[in-house]
Amino acid sequence: MEQPEFYILDKLHLPPLPGLSAHNSLIVEYTWIVMAIIAITIIIVIKNWKTVPGGLQNVIESVTLFIENYLIDMIGPKGLTYFPLVVTVMLFVLLGSYLGLIPGMMSPTGFIGTTAAMAIVVFLYYQYLGISKRGLKYFKHFLGPIPAMAPFMLPMELISEFARPISLSVRLFANIFGGEMIIKVLFGMSAIGLPVVWLFWDSVITIPIQGLIFSLLTMVYLAGALASDEGH
Repeated sequence: MEQPEFYILDKLHLPPLPGLSAHNSLIVEYTWIVMAIIAITIIIVIKNWKTVPGGLQNVIESVTLFIENYLIDMIGPKGLTYFPLVVTVMLFVLLGSYLGLIPGMMSPTGFIGTTAAMAIVVFLYYQYLGISKRGLKYFKHFLGPIPAMAPFMLPMELISEFARPISLSVRLFANIFGGEMIIKVLFGMSAIGLPVVWLFWDSVITIPIQGLIFSLLTMVYLAGALASDEGH
């Protein structure tokens, strides 16, 4: 029995990408769609930039100011250096999650591989920043406030540190995947009105909160890695 085709790219019968299964290839292709939407949107906004903003420009400026203010508050004036990473994370989570609400489309953020890749990039980046900016002093926070506590603090701090990318990836994946499954089940049950209610909940509450949490935690981790270097 053939598996039913749910997604637009399924129905186009595109060949899988080299080295990937049909399912994983589909995830990558929808990821590319999200990246293309982000790039095209930014190009359009830049080309049509006005002194008096309106519409999409207002939204972009609001997101930009929100991230800039938080980066400055958490890290200091040099925090704007890390704006590209944070805004990319937020936009990808938002657009990638909203894509799945369109019939026939897929949310790449509804797959653990995508969210884990994002979390690992953030994790490795702030570790690199901490080491490059603070040198060996960066590792002191793993040992506790006094040397006598180091044998007890080191295992706990390491577990806590490596739990961060796991928490980031699983939280986002579970919320987006769970929301999509609920919508499919409600549509399958022909539950009149309930799918629309859940779509509204996802679009207004769940997805914005997940984008906010992922980007805020990224800023918190960057601030922690750079706290000593920035004197903030």
